[in-house]
Amino acid sequence: MKEIQELRDRIRRLGVVGAGGAGFPTYVKMDEKVDTLILNCAECEPLLKLHRQLLSRRAQEILETLAEIARIVQAKQVVIGIKREYTSTVRELERWKEAFPQIRIHLLDGVYPMGDEIVLIYEATGRVVRPGGLPIEEGVAVLNVETVFNIYRALKEQEPVVEKLVSVVAEVKHPSTVSVPLGTSIREAVEMAGGAALEDPVYLVGGPMMGTVKTAEDVVTKTTNAILVLPREHYLIRKKESNPSIELKRAASICCQCQACTDLCPRHMLGHPITPHLFMRAASNQDFQDNHPFVNTLFCSSCGVCELYACPQELSPRTLMGIYKGGLRKSGVRPPVAEAEPVRAIREYRKLPEERLMARLDLTRYDTEAPLVEETGYQVKEVRIPLSQHIGAPAKVIVRPEEQVEKGQMIAKPDEGLSVGIHASISGRVVSVTETYVTIRSVG
Repeated sequence: MKEIQELRDRIRRLGVVGAGGAGFPTYVKMDEKVDTLILNCAECEPLLKLHRQLLSRRAQEILETLAEIARIVQAKQVVIGIKREYTSTVRELERWKEAFPQIRIHLLDGVYPMGDEIVLIYEATGRVVRPGGLPIEEGVAVLNVETVFNIYRALKEQEPVVEKLVSVVAEVKHPSTVSVPLGTSIREAVEMAGGAALEDPVYLVGGPMMGTVKTAEDVVTKTTNAILVLPREHYLIRKKESNPSIELKRAASICCQCQACTDLCPRHMLGHPITPHLFMRAASNQDFQDNHPFVNTLFCSSCGVCELYACPQELSPRTLMGIYKGGLRKSGVRPPVAEAEPVRAIREYRKLPEERLMARLDLTRYDTEAPLVEETGYQVKEVRIPLSQHIGAPAKVIVRPEEQVEKGQMIAKPDEGLSVGIHASISGRVVSVTETYVTIRSVG
């Protein structure tokens, strides 16, 4: 128990959070209840390349760290969930099998959203996490590849999280995966990949399915996995920037209740009570007699399958459910206690091949290698570092304007409750401190 607490304290102080998704503070997952540790190398979103490349390049360090975490929390099994199509990375892992016999490789199908931890847990262990539940309830902790590498650096090198690997792809001159100081603007991150290859680019940050459109001045955070540079007329950009009130009216006029959105919903297939077609019917008709279609939006993972693939009318169930879900949370409504129904037998035939998804989204032409480049030679002169890059309380600022800081120095300490430290990603002078950001400018 003492070792677990020491591990938790260190990675909390050094700012380790889930390097993708919502940024759940990783120290919370270091628990003696964990009997199964899963390394997620499924690249949940299409066009992401960073996890497979990092695992291939740093296999020894990552496997050593996995084994050490398993020893500390006394996990009974360690599983690497990796898509079978990542052949070069799988070959590299096979080289280390004898050195780490306690670690099992589980090959996954190339389907979306395989990187969703609830889907991955079922695929790798056969366990179903209850609707609204956490993996720890099933004795499981899921960590992605970059998160484990950040733990390695925290344990072995005493290094805080100050950089993020980002796949910069699509309409860029040199598609690549680059190491970016936290707080770097999206524009500069794209410059690290040679710059945009078109006029008036639009930046889709986080991946094509679950990502959001950002401005050039928005910044890279601990959860930024990808930046897609796309033309403004691209289908994805039009969908992401659609007007929700118009989408609701469209649903009222043309939703035919075909149920394709529900039939292909990955969480519904695992027995979770999420039924997008019933929500669309209730929301578009303002029918509140039965509140279940609305409350059950809290179980939605926002994967986007319903909206960007399933619906033949190109309606927006994910977007509209997200609005209702946000409103419920703002009002203090929490997911009700619910048990999953049995996994639907037809699930195996309703998996969404990633290759087909990319074709539907007009992304196949962008599916290039995007090699990992750890040193681009690009010098970032100014960063604007958010104090909240994770689920939980923002970190508490401990620096002042005009103060000189060094790269890796803590600039905001973990607040009470669920929180982690934030550190300077470059050396320089603190230009400004607000409630949400610390801006640092290089003096060189």
